[in-house]
Amino acid sequence: MLKTFKISMLSLRIRIFLSMIVLIIVASILLASISIIQFKNEAKQYHQERLEHKEDAIKENINYVLSNTTYPLTPSNLALIFKDKIHELSDIHNLEINIYSLDGILLKSSKSRFSIDPVTPPIPKYILKLVQSSIEKRYVDIKTIDGKKNRSSYSLIKDDKFKPLGILNLPYVEDDSYYQAELQSFLIRLAQVYSFMLLVAFGVAYFLSSYITKSLKTISDKLSETSLNQKNEKIVLEANSKEINLLIKAYNGMVDELEESALKLAQSEREEAWREMAKQVAHEIKNPLTPMRLTVQSFQRKFDQNDPNLKQKINDYSETLIQQIDTMSSVASAFSNFASMPVQQNETLNVVDVVELTMDIFNEEYIHFKAEQEEIISKIDRTQLVRIITNLVKNALQAIPENQENKAVCVNIKKASSNVIITIADNGIGIDTHNFNRIFDPKFTTKSSGMGLGLSIIKNIIENYNGTITFESQKGKGTTFRVSLPLINP
Repeated sequence: MLKTFKISMLSLRIRIFLSMIVLIIVASILLASISIIQFKNEAKQYHQERLEHKEDAIKENINYVLSNTTYPLTPSNLALIFKDKIHELSDIHNLEINIYSLDGILLKSSKSRFSIDPVTPPIPKYILKLVQSSIEKRYVDIKTIDGKKNRSSYSLIKDDKFKPLGILNLPYVEDDSYYQAELQSFLIRLAQVYSFMLLVAFGVAYFLSSYITKSLKTISDKLSETSLNQKNEKIVLEANSKEINLLIKAYNGMVDELEESALKLAQSEREEAWREMAKQVAHEIKNPLTPMRLTVQSFQRKFDQNDPNLKQKINDYSETLIQQIDTMSSVASAFSNFASMPVQQNETLNVVDVVELTMDIFNEEYIHFKAEQEEIISKIDRTQLVRIITNLVKNALQAIPENQENKAVCVNIKKASSNVIITIADNGIGIDTHNFNRIFDPKFTTKSSGMGLGLSIIKNIIENYNGTITFESQKGKGTTFRVSLPLINP
């Protein structure tokens, strides 16, 4: 834990470098963003005001023409009144001018005759409504065509008595080339300034980090020597920095606490080890008790003093009880070795007979046993083999819900090459896929009771024989455990 507390000089310098660089980059991005927004707003304001000024000037000229014309001021005479004048006005103001009727029909345009579309579309009705309903009797339609923003102003043409005669339309294409050139020039100058500032920041960061890390060098060396498994020395150093002095004081206080914690940790580890040992021993002793209880209950239920095979049955029950008692005895003997399982006491036996005899302690009628050969001779520890079968069969029984109608636990044994294969299959609830990697972990269990040590223990037993234990499971369909033990020739 203390090693992670070690101060890295290089890391500190890098952090200072990065902090200053990030600060400069953020500042430059922020300033560039504000500048771009400002330039765009200025361009927008410029085009808006320019169109308004041109519109006001053109309206003054139109009013002058209307006041000096010899034609009556009627909507139908607008085309005659501005027959020639509209071209003069367009040339003066360098802007296209269109005059529409109040219904939105084009009456006169400053475009050359050959370029005027004879079926020019009328003004859209929604624009006519906006012009009529607005206070200023004016509306500006803004559209983007071919990447350029087009403003089109619509306003009423009135006579001297403010009676509407027609609609004046001024198309205006925004030209931002000047602002774009100015913006590009500004951004180039900004990049040059911040590049210079970046170089200065590198130099300042280097000297600043060197000054800070020099004071921390002694502390860093002392921290690198700090370990939980040894007596740690305090730092005796008076620094010029108040912050570093606080760091030294905190470290010295931590050394005192660390020494006290080490003593408590050692005591806690010893206590935890004994607790784990007690749990394991209790679990291993409890395992044989269950089949012993079942054996006695079965004997009580099936006892018949007139049974001609009474003596043989008593011998079978006795052998079963003796096997479980031997298992308990071996576990108790192992307690002194602190969590080590009983040493293997291999003996020559028929694996089929031992497994079949072990199955007799279970009274469930839906347990089925099948062996492909009547004899599979091997040299193996009887009590450990019984423990493997007992644990797996008991787990299979517990995996089947009590209210399930069709229950089945199948135990099969066969010889494959130089191995004996034992499979225990059930049609219970199965195992969730997210628990597959944890099924053999100590203290892991999906049951409401038990310590979760059974599968872990039998896995250790099997692996001590250089065997394997695997399983396949489907949620809601059942689980199959497969134990493979190498045959040891007697």
